[in-house]
Amino acid sequence: MASASSSPKEVATEILPYIRVYKDGTVERLLGSPNVPPSPDGDPETGVSSKDITISVLNYTSFPARIYLPDLSQNQNQKLPVLIYFHGGGFCIESSFSFFTHRYLSRLVYEAKVVAVSVEYRLAPENPLPAAYDDCWVALRWAASHSTDTQGFKKELWLTNHGDFGRLYIGGDSSGANIAHDIAIRAGNESLPGGVKLLGAFLGVPYFLGSKPIGSEPIEGFEKSFSYVIWNFVYPSAPGGVDNPKLNTLVAGAPSLAGLGCSRLLVVVAENDELRDRGVWYCNGVRESGWEGELEVFETEGAHTSHILEIDTEIAKTVIKRIASFLV
Repeated sequence: MASASSSPKEVATEILPYIRVYKDGTVERLLGSPNVPPSPDGDPETGVSSKDITISVLNYTSFPARIYLPDLSQNQNQKLPVLIYFHGGGFCIESSFSFFTHRYLSRLVYEAKVVAVSVEYRLAPENPLPAAYDDCWVALRWAASHSTDTQGFKKELWLTNHGDFGRLYIGGDSSGANIAHDIAIRAGNESLPGGVKLLGAFLGVPYFLGSKPIGSEPIEGFEKSFSYVIWNFVYPSAPGGVDNPKLNTLVAGAPSLAGLGCSRLLVVVAENDELRDRGVWYCNGVRESGWEGELEVFETEGAHTSHILEIDTEIAKTVIKRIASFLV
């Protein structure tokens, strides 16, 4: 007879095949790529260098990030656009240090010739939303602070030496694109250090939703879909549930999309993505809002995040080149 100490732990919640939470608070992430080290001496394939850093600001808990720099051997004094990137994973899996994210950022930085900071924001359920939104906003402010002579925090030399803060971008994929939208809205209401302005944002296959199906979203079983269930899991206290303005950007009472705090916006949607129609709906909302910026929509073949998971395909190469051409 097995002893009590060898009894299997009881499961409190699980969303298969992604994540399992036990009653003792232990979290088991079942899906996602393994973490990999940075490439301080340059990635063998792209020549892009990367290193792990800590984002530390006054009165806020420090958190990690990975920063990327393209090969500048031909012009070591070159100033480059700055990209603050937010990875996907449903707010609860994946990492800035994971294989998929690292490989994707190395390719994107190589194509775009930007300095990129990939934010290791806190994950749910240990840190439910809005923790990730707050971390990413702090990361953007931290980056913008490098444009000034402000003291009181340790500056990252790759940003001070090579960052052009007149070309500051944010971007993300899936849930990371959702974060990028939220940060762009916040940038329209709050100033950044040094008077820096956010030039642009890219939203790769963005994760948006609402309580009422639209387009090709299924009516039957909609509330049991992964996109619906995962939001309630990562943000159980969200006012309005899936109609929270951070997820349903066009719900009554949501901040006007005219307030997006950037002048350029690229939205990538994929034809075989169940979130495609939400992305298109979002773009139509931006157009109708009176926002005065430049909106670009790029529709690709493939499924959700194919350009990250299947990076050697022609579809992925096309998407990465399109995003890179936006980051100028």
